[in-house]
Amino acid sequence: MRVALDATPLLGLPTGVGAFCEGALAALAQRPALTVQAFAVSWRRRSLIDHRLPRGVTARQRPMPARPLHKLWERSDVPPVEWFVGAADVVHGTNFVVPPTRHAAAVVSVHDLTPLHYPELCNAATLAYPRLIERALDRGAWVHADSAFVAAEVVDAFEADPDRVRSVSPGVPDLPEIDAVQAEDALRRLLPSGTGRYCLAIGTAEPRKDLPGLVRAFDAVAARHPDVSLVLAGPPGWGEEKLEAALAASRWRTRIVRTGWLEPLDLAALLARAAVLAYPSLYEGFGFPPLQAMRARVPVVATRAGSLPEVLGNGALMVEPGDPDSLAAGLETCLSDGRTRDALVSAGAAWSARFSWQRCGDGLEALYRDAADGAPRA
Repeated sequence: MRVALDATPLLGLPTGVGAFCEGALAALAQRPALTVQAFAVSWRRRSLIDHRLPRGVTARQRPMPARPLHKLWERSDVPPVEWFVGAADVVHGTNFVVPPTRHAAAVVSVHDLTPLHYPELCNAATLAYPRLIERALDRGAWVHADSAFVAAEVVDAFEADPDRVRSVSPGVPDLPEIDAVQAEDALRRLLPSGTGRYCLAIGTAEPRKDLPGLVRAFDAVAARHPDVSLVLAGPPGWGEEKLEAALAASRWRTRIVRTGWLEPLDLAALLARAAVLAYPSLYEGFGFPPLQAMRARVPVVATRAGSLPEVLGNGALMVEPGDPDSLAAGLETCLSDGRTRDALVSAGAAWSARFSWQRCGDGLEALYRDAADGAPRA
């Protein structure tokens, strides 16, 4: 079976969708019954995905100008993607958009439905996703969702055939192994002198991540823990204004660090030494950082938002979304209660082991075969 997979999310700074593409491609490349080709919807940068592709995945295509094509695909079914990438049995659009096809079956990944639930938290690009999903469904596309929660949302929001909407969970992106010397060097560069313990958050500064709420929660516990800092790791985003306002109002601003985007080695060092990972999202379709923290034996405090109760199970301490007091109580527990902390570490390590790229590959291959057959298996 010939599979053409949109690897455009591998371009630029890594994102959650990029991590999904990288892990899925590596898993699919190991399957002898599949021939996997990656493509990028880009005119000049398409060749930059080459060094990110695993052995066994090819990247042959004509140049694809992103903006003109997306505008065409929003209102028509031409040009079909085979004109750019050649013949395929299945085309997988990994980031809410799957191009129209001539003969190939189409699969579109829907990672969350933030634009429908919280349009005020979105930028212009993400606000276009619902219409693009609708067009894909109208053309007969199948849907891949990262969680059963999002799969059910797609069925409900778009009146999609539930037999053509499939939940396939990703694995957990690996972070590089680091030794003690590398870890100490990274922490010296990233943290203020004298930092002892720290709460860590990982993510782009976008509104649904509710980093301002985390700053307020940290303010509520900081006085009781003078050795604890708050580290916000991730690139700036379209939630900068409210985050900066929360930082300016914080009584403990000097103990709050913003690192910006981090290289994998630095991220691994920060995660390994964190006292707790905070994940205060208002809505989430999956969530890699808390699972990575569990793998690193770091306790997790996360909100009961979106798919997080399903994805994190009993491996995290769950609190109410949008409630800084509830989040502060969770942080306080992890910082003060050694018994609860140890229990969370143990439960998180066991829970995160459920997720693997091998299982993801199994699920995607089954989805591709059903899509190519044109009907779900009995």
